[in-house]
Amino acid sequence: MDIRIGLGWDSHAFKPGVPLRIGGMTLDHPEGLAGHSDGDVLLHAITDALLGAVAAGDIGSFFPPGDPRWKDADSAIFLNLALEELQHAGYGIVNVDATLVLAAPKISPIAGEMRARVAELLCVDMERVSIKAKTPEGLNLDHVAQCHAVVLVERVQDPDALKTMSAVIESQRQLEDVVEDLLSSVHGVPKRRTIAPVFDTEDIT
Repeated sequence: MDIRIGLGWDSHAFKPGVPLRIGGMTLDHPEGLAGHSDGDVLLHAITDALLGAVAAGDIGSFFPPGDPRWKDADSAIFLNLALEELQHAGYGIVNVDATLVLAAPKISPIAGEMRARVAELLCVDMERVSIKAKTPEGLNLDHVAQCHAVVLVERVQDPDALKTMSAVIESQRQLEDVVEDLLSSVHGVPKRRTIAPVFDTEDIT
C-alpha cells in the first residue's frame, strides 16, 4: 500500500466589514477573516495539507500573496488546484481530519453541514471528513481563527476513481473562470489560463 500524510495549518485575524467564510460556507457573524482571498482558514489548511502530501509546495507557491487575481477569491479555487496536483500524482483522499481553533462563532451546531460541504468540494463521502472545533483558552487569541488539518492519501489503482475526480475538478474550474472574468472586466487584470508555481514559501495571507 502506497500512502502519504499531509499536514496543513493556517491562521487569519478577524476583521469587521467582511463576510465570515469557513469551510466553503458563509457564517452569520459580525466579523469575517482578513486575508487577500476570502480568508477561509479551513479550506486553506486542507489545501496545504493536500499539496504537502504529494510534495507539491503550498498555497503561496501557486497563488502568490498580493496577486490581484486572487483578491477576495473563493478559496474553493485553491482547493481545486490541490485536487489537480493530487490527481496528477496519482493519489486519492482516504480521509481528512481538521481542527478549528477560535473563540466564536460556535462550530458544533453546523459541523455536520460544514463536513458535507467540504466533502462535496473534495469529491469524497462525508464519513471521510472530520471537522472539530476548540476554543483558544489561555492563548490570548480570541480575535484569531486557526486551523490544523491532516490528510491521508493513497495511490489510486482504479483509473475510474481518478476520472470521477476529474469531473469534479472540471466543474469547479468554472469558479476560476468567473473570478478571472470579473477581474478582467472590473479591474482590467489580464487573464491567465495556466498557473505556474513560483515556490514562494510565504502564506497567502
